[in-house]
Amino acid sequence: MRAVQFTEYGPPGVVHIAEVEAPHAGPGQIRIAVRASGVSPGETYIRSGTLRDVVPTTFPYRTGFDAAGVVDEVGDGVTGVSIGDEVFGMTDSAARGANADFAVLAAWAPRPAAWSWEEAGGAAGGVETATRVLDRLAVGTGHTVLVQGAAGGTGAIAVQFAVARGATVIGTASEHNHDFLRSLGAEPTTYGAGLVERIRAMAPAGVDAVFDCAGGALPDLVAIAGDPARVVTIAPDLTAAAHGVHMSHGAPADKTGAAVGAPADPLALHGLAIAVTLAGEGRLRVPVAAAFPLAEAAAAHELSESRHARGKIVLVN
Repeated sequence: MRAVQFTEYGPPGVVHIAEVEAPHAGPGQIRIAVRASGVSPGETYIRSGTLRDVVPTTFPYRTGFDAAGVVDEVGDGVTGVSIGDEVFGMTDSAARGANADFAVLAAWAPRPAAWSWEEAGGAAGGVETATRVLDRLAVGTGHTVLVQGAAGGTGAIAVQFAVARGATVIGTASEHNHDFLRSLGAEPTTYGAGLVERIRAMAPAGVDAVFDCAGGALPDLVAIAGDPARVVTIAPDLTAAAHGVHMSHGAPADKTGAAVGAPADPLALHGLAIAVTLAGEGRLRVPVAAAFPLAEAAAAHELSESRHARGKIVLVN
């Protein structure tokens, strides 16, 4: 099968298609024929070598954590899903490899009827991240949350999940994305100089939590929150520890998603499963910034690296 990988650190051009052996579903897993898969911004930092001292990398590195497709293998111990079912979900965080013709999922849920393949293919990573961070920040009804970098793939989902929890959401983005943020339920403002003052004017009673999807502004975000414990960043900001801010990385998918029929603790039911419910109610969109053919993965990485994409970048098979 075809799979996207890179075998050295470097610019987007090091990403290429390779012919590899197809994986097979193990116990508690399923395999899908991939229709669409997400491009992870975090993997562009890994590919560039920015995180080489933080994230150990073994080459070849096969890319992709989230995907959607049609089930074609069901592993031992899995019930509630059959060959031919349409699902979306995540690979095991160590295995990756979702940007391929076939992918093994460790966590999955039925593809919502309202979502295209592109939307479903790019959904699970943002859903898992939003759930993980909002849980850590204990965001709930009546809270005010700032999402820094709210127009990106994860930020857009985080806004909608926070709104669904009953929170008031302020989102930062470039001015041309402000109407987009309003459509998701956030009150928009710009990032950059004067952010602390703008947020204090918008939320005179204060901000309960800050979800940083962009990086580069932690001193301001801590000042806005009033306590570094109320700030979580998912950006690879290596100054986070110095500011007392938690930098959150992806947890194993089987601890954060909803694997239909798979052995699961309570956390395994409340990410993807909530996404399915919200999508069915028309309260969760997965904005797609661009969809590239699998063979154009390098171009997708280039767009992701620009940090100007509105929504999720996906690869289609």
